[in-house]
Amino acid sequence: MPHAQRRPQRRPDGPRQQPELRTSSAAWLEGVLSMFEAEGLDVPSLLREAGFDPDSLHRQNARVPVDEISVLWQLAVARAGKPTLGLHRDLAATHSKLGTVGHAMSCSADLSEALTRLTRYMAVISDATAFSMQPEARGCWMVMEHTGGSLPIPRQRVEYALLTVLMQCQWLTRRKLQPLALEFVYPAPTDDRLHREAFGCPIRYNAPANRLLLSGADMAMPLPTYHPTLGEMQEHLLDDQLNLLGQTTTSTLVCAEIARRLPHGEPRRQDVAAGLGLAERTLQRRLQEESVSFQSLLDRTRRELAQQYLAEDRHTLTDVADMLGFVDSSNFFRACKRWFGLPPAQYRARIWDTPALAH
Repeated sequence: MPHAQRRPQRRPDGPRQQPELRTSSAAWLEGVLSMFEAEGLDVPSLLREAGFDPDSLHRQNARVPVDEISVLWQLAVARAGKPTLGLHRDLAATHSKLGTVGHAMSCSADLSEALTRLTRYMAVISDATAFSMQPEARGCWMVMEHTGGSLPIPRQRVEYALLTVLMQCQWLTRRKLQPLALEFVYPAPTDDRLHREAFGCPIRYNAPANRLLLSGADMAMPLPTYHPTLGEMQEHLLDDQLNLLGQTTTSTLVCAEIARRLPHGEPRRQDVAAGLGLAERTLQRRLQEESVSFQSLLDRTRRELAQQYLAEDRHTLTDVADMLGFVDSSNFFRACKRWFGLPPAQYRARIWDTPALAH
């Protein structure tokens, strides 16, 4: 059955340890809903079917659980009958709402600094989305990962998010940017003409990560709206928002570094500290100040990634165990029973309503 025709998934039943709830800002979701409307969808009806209270989206600093947003995307794609929903530059440029994060980015000296701010403050927009930069000889990859939900992330949401970042970069530089390459973890669609038109570059599918490559010259491009004093003020506001969200900087960085290293085996604390440019004792002290242990962060990161990987039927159970850094699959099975109250195969079966929902 084509991905766009899948009926919306619900949370799996059964006993399991409740994970930390990941959310996105209601302001960002409002922008997505306005894009749905521009695509011809009846948004009030869509919200009713998804069980949303529209008034809740307008409350100050409102947040929406990541799984509820996934259901909204699934419903929207199914109703529109359009697997490329939102995949148009004008839509991404017009309807994205980055709020204070976007303001801070615009005050940066160059595009690289602006994207560094996005890396630091992405949790304000969505703490279920990890944005990072990976330098390479030709320039820099912008990498986007979604974690924290028990439902598969619709590919349309990922595509729209990356396109939004590209359009934000164009707005910041006031230049039409030409990405060098784009990679998606998803299989290639039957026809990717609209993907190539939207991003304007070669696309590789079935890749290890969702990422977009910009040239070194683009990354160094100065921004006409550079304002260091205003940028510092915006950062103070964003730091306050991170604190309200419980996004303690060291823990967040450690989880990201753990996730990066897991496919190569279980990371040691000293290696993670070195990857963050810290002495192991310094890392230990900072984590103690945040009342969290390295082992608990390792376990939390594995659990969240396990939810994501098990929701994606392209991974075998052996693949998932390997990607989580387990040397022995039996350890992975025991961990799943501790996290979710079920072995991995049964947990995966509960995520999907029916075995027929395979790619």
